[in-house]
Amino acid sequence: MLGSGSSHLVVLLASVLKPVDDTRMRGKFAETLAGRPQVQVHVAGRNAAGPSVSLAAPGVFQHGIFKGSRLSLERLATQLRYWQLLRRLKPDLVIVHAPELLPLTLLWHWLKKGRKFVYDIRENYALNVSTQRVYQGFTRRWLAAGLRWVEARTVRRAAGVILAEASYADELPFLNELPPSRVVVLENKYQPQLGEILRQQPIKLPSPTEPLRLLYSGTISELNGVWEAIALAEQLRAAWPGGVRLTIIGFCQQPELLRQLQETAARNSDWLTLIGGVQPVAHADIVAEIGQSHLGLLAYRPHPSSERCRPTKLFEYLAHGLPVLASPNPLWQEVLDAYSAGLSVDFGQPIDAAALVVRLQRHSFYPHGIPTDVLWDGEGKKLWHLLDTVI
Repeated sequence: MLGSGSSHLVVLLASVLKPVDDTRMRGKFAETLAGRPQVQVHVAGRNAAGPSVSLAAPGVFQHGIFKGSRLSLERLATQLRYWQLLRRLKPDLVIVHAPELLPLTLLWHWLKKGRKFVYDIRENYALNVSTQRVYQGFTRRWLAAGLRWVEARTVRRAAGVILAEASYADELPFLNELPPSRVVVLENKYQPQLGEILRQQPIKLPSPTEPLRLLYSGTISELNGVWEAIALAEQLRAAWPGGVRLTIIGFCQQPELLRQLQETAARNSDWLTLIGGVQPVAHADIVAEIGQSHLGLLAYRPHPSSERCRPTKLFEYLAHGLPVLASPNPLWQEVLDAYSAGLSVDFGQPIDAAALVVRLQRHSFYPHGIPTDVLWDGEGKKLWHLLDTVI
């Protein structure tokens, strides 16, 4: 059983584009694993300053293996740093959070008997590449096919596979080759920060004479509805007497979009605030903004890459009792209805702002209090069950 012996077990969690303080890899997986005695956890990702240092939790260390932009040649150098880290740390277990690290992980596994790795599937990567148009033409088709080929051949050797979304079990046919005991769904439920005391009462909407504060958090992109969030705020301003404030906080990977947003925020600085953009934002800053807001926005545009997923920020908003306005989606609406946590709004169409204000004022949000089953604790237990079963 992993972590039950007397000697230290070394676990390496590795990604490329995700920062070392990533909420899933660092905040959830690392914290869960470090909670058991004699387990040493190393987190490898982007934007670490200097050599490995101990983080807040004892036995957790960070390593910067990627420092460039997502489309830079620096990603090739990342492979060398990752391989050097594998050789230096000699981990007992590797949990891979990025598909481009799978080939070297498979080589590392093949070179010595007894090495174990687990693959955390955070996204349907091939679907995202083929539909989101970050890449063009032949490059998009080739990359999507290559990703699916690598994943399909690697998971056969994995000790376990973790899915961030239940829908991936149906979307990824190569998972059918694995025994059910080797596959577990661990949703991106909310893990409180170290020392964080969660709210006991839901956030209430202000009186009509006070400003209504809206929040768009997380990845900043057109697909995630950043322009729709701004449009909604503009329309609501005419119907909410106390005025409306919108805060956009997160990381934007598209320089041209970021430039446009910065110009828009500068022109509308009296009601629109942009935080971050150029660099990933500390999760603590996002949590602070949640606590200062009245409505969290899930303004996603309809798209195959998100329609069957429950966004991380949905769980973040629920865990803090923040009322939600969400694009129409049966999967999200099911969650919102379970806690009476929010309303559905078609962000893609002009809204009747006055009617929406009436709906907001009449709706009773979180009548039974803030839900507890949106927290990570239960998912962490499932993570340890998987590792104890297959490692």
